[in-house]
Amino acid sequence: MTETRLRFPPSPTGYLHIGGARTALYNWLYARQTGGKLILRIEDTDVGRSTQESIQGILEGLEWLGIDFDEGPYFQTDFESDHIAAANRLLVQGNAYKCFCTKEELDAKREAASAAKTVFGYDRTCRNLSADQIAEKEAAGMPSVIRFKVPERSGLLGYDDKVFGRIECAYSEIDDFVIVRSNGKPLYLLCNVVDDIRDRITHIIRGQDHMTNTLKQVLLYEALNAPLPVFGHMPLTLDTKKAKISKRSHGEIVAVQFYRDNGFIPWAFNNFLALLGWSAGNDREIFSREELIRDFSLERINKSSAIFNYRKDDPKFFTDPKAMHINEHYLRTMGIAELGQMIEKELVAENLWDEEYAAGKKDWYLGTLALIRDRFHTLKDFTTLGRAYFADDFTVDAKPLEKNVLKHPGLQEWLPELADRYERCTDFTLEETEKIARDLADELEIKPGIIINAMRTVLTGQLAGPSMFDIVLTLGRDRVVRRLRGVKKPFQSS
Repeated sequence: MTETRLRFPPSPTGYLHIGGARTALYNWLYARQTGGKLILRIEDTDVGRSTQESIQGILEGLEWLGIDFDEGPYFQTDFESDHIAAANRLLVQGNAYKCFCTKEELDAKREAASAAKTVFGYDRTCRNLSADQIAEKEAAGMPSVIRFKVPERSGLLGYDDKVFGRIECAYSEIDDFVIVRSNGKPLYLLCNVVDDIRDRITHIIRGQDHMTNTLKQVLLYEALNAPLPVFGHMPLTLDTKKAKISKRSHGEIVAVQFYRDNGFIPWAFNNFLALLGWSAGNDREIFSREELIRDFSLERINKSSAIFNYRKDDPKFFTDPKAMHINEHYLRTMGIAELGQMIEKELVAENLWDEEYAAGKKDWYLGTLALIRDRFHTLKDFTTLGRAYFADDFTVDAKPLEKNVLKHPGLQEWLPELADRYERCTDFTLEETEKIARDLADELEIKPGIIINAMRTVLTGQLAGPSMFDIVLTLGRDRVVRRLRGVKKPFQSS
């Protein structure tokens, strides 16, 4: 049985965006499912726009996602001699010809077609030039491109697409297309096919926007006497206004690095990407790595476009709500030791990491993460909303201040009094710390919530969170006493 071989060929003209990441993921899933190989090929022939920074960004994005490759990265510019050799072979075989039509001549014909309200197509002026005519034009120094000679056949050219079914077009509807520019540089249409033949690619999974090229590439495979790979074209990813997602139009919100830098869990984001245009045939949304590799299929890629429902103005759900929902699920259910390793990186980045969290305080560290994670959405929340557990310099959130949780003037005396009682108590346990706080409220003849809500705000800077007295035990007597005594008007920060 022929080994399954797939490729991901990004163009290094910008960061890795979600469309490219989804393409890489689908190829990776199919390669892993079939026990095949996945090749990374950087298509850097657009020298004017390709940058080393973009290449690095693509590699970093793929590494963060955990999409590994069996071969590469290869760089398309390293194989230019292969592309030129293929073009020359097509010339010799009679499958291509030199075209000397100038840009001005073509523009004039295009304008004439527009005026006549007809579709412009190259009229094959140079298709049947004799060897003497070609030699004469070359001797005169006239520049030329190389065009592929589309067969003059009746009937339909077609291929079977794993997503869209049979795709066909009349031969007469296909222009003699350019495969080499006048400067001698081969074009994508040719380079892509030559590279895929050389790399023995058996399956090509790519975006629907490439379908306009595929029929032309089918002709190139035929002319180069190479077997046709299996094609599967994915639907486009659109925004809520049905506009195609792009780097230029949507900015950083569609960059993979944006999600890495905003605290998303890599596999959670892969899980989300998989559902942008594919389903298992039911309403299931959560898949482990092994489950997704097992269940993925080209036939279940949707024909309709996927909608990326991002929200620029919502600080909580700043991206597609499904992406956030899936991330929350993983954050709240994954193994606590694995989560601890991820949060360690966040704490290190914010200078909040204590080496004891990996040693003598490991149980406290992991226990704290388990306590606070249920209300968090991203890894970043542990160093923002959860900062009070790892440092004393935290800010009080605006919500408790807006709700006047600290408005009662007596709190400036009552909270330090509570601190004194906690300092004196001999049994600093969950039950006793709660009893002390409620006893104080009874003595003051106030509702316990006045004391407890104020405690939460002063101790953590938040209005909501885990059980108040779980917080007290987690922070420990010393920090609780210090923070309760440090309360001061106007309660802008702890």
